[in-house]
Amino acid sequence: MSAADATRLPPTFNRLAWSNLAAQSAEQVALAAAPIVAVLLLGVGEGQTGLLQTALTLPFILFAIPAGLLADRISRRRLMAGSEALRAAALGGILLLIWLGWMTLPLLALLGFVAVCGTVAYSVAAPALVPSLVNPEQLPAANARIELARTVAFASGPALGGVLVGWVGAAPAFGFATALSVIAVVLLSGIYEPARAPAPRRHPLQEIKEGADFVLHHKLLRPVFITQFIFNTASFLLLAVFVPYAVRHLGLSATGVGTTLAMYGVGMVVGALLATRVMKRLAFGTVIGLGPVTGFVAATVMALTTIFPSPLLAGLSFFLLGVGPILWVISTTTLRQSVTPPSLLGRVSAINIMSYGARPLGSALGAIVGGLYSAEACLYLAAAIFAAQALVILMSPAVSLTRQPDMVGDGPALRAC
Repeated sequence: MSAADATRLPPTFNRLAWSNLAAQSAEQVALAAAPIVAVLLLGVGEGQTGLLQTALTLPFILFAIPAGLLADRISRRRLMAGSEALRAAALGGILLLIWLGWMTLPLLALLGFVAVCGTVAYSVAAPALVPSLVNPEQLPAANARIELARTVAFASGPALGGVLVGWVGAAPAFGFATALSVIAVVLLSGIYEPARAPAPRRHPLQEIKEGADFVLHHKLLRPVFITQFIFNTASFLLLAVFVPYAVRHLGLSATGVGTTLAMYGVGMVVGALLATRVMKRLAFGTVIGLGPVTGFVAATVMALTTIFPSPLLAGLSFFLLGVGPILWVISTTTLRQSVTPPSLLGRVSAINIMSYGARPLGSALGAIVGGLYSAEACLYLAAAIFAAQALVILMSPAVSLTRQPDMVGDGPALRAC
């Protein structure tokens, strides 16, 4: 295979990448529109919008593992198409209820919950499907393309959702999100997925335990999972207190706060665009270490604003917080895909998503420490936690990898490490 062929991603993967962009955009537009609809259309208060947000995050904790189990048992393409169709149906239901004037907060929360269940299954199955669509040497470029789509949606989706609700109303916003989900389903229908050997049917708990044991006993994947859990705790601790801190200590207006937070999305896009080049020029393990180290540097820069209250420092912190973690996601996704047997990829992907459970932990920690002490104390604590996650990965064998590991197969590799 020539160098050009090695970097040219196949058309069937490109359909997946475009489907991912449509699906992620639908999710972000809907997530942005839902609380706006709750406040402006239904007139709910802060407590009730908090309950709505809870309903929109619970599926990641409740259904990631079952989705991983399904991804290892059935066609991953069909699972993704079915879950995206479920999301389209839920969003279409919201659209219909708004048009008919029958929308209530419980119905919005219920249909939003169903839509996010589709998001969870799609997000779990996608990384497990990618290795069957591209060659091993193309995995970094493929994962970079997937993450670029996600970051573009993450950066533009909330603003687009808000603009749509403000300009043309709530129903068209959900109509647009529904259309994007339908497009994602159509694109998935044209993907050819190589057949896999049927998985032996065992008790679901045994299969879940097998996936968890593989991650927690693997010398490379265990420190990656621990690092990601700690990172999510620290980042959401920082985010929980930033807005009041920025207004009170940095003197930022609402526009200034929004602009500063937008640097996070800018950093993510820049990191995704540069990822393939960085991974070609640096040792594989070095790229894995870059994300946690950059996160620690970002937290340190934010802590410095307590001494030098500069909005520029805060913006730089969020930019670094976007660049580093995207390199981390791309490199560690490639690592998981390389060292995990194909029959386990769905469950291992699901366990990785379970690390998102640290996000409410970080937010709660911010509320407690910020309430008892101050936002400044939260920033110092976040820097300390970021230091801990950098230390975990730097002491692991993952950072010693000179290149992407060889792909493993099923069989004896299942019990390796």
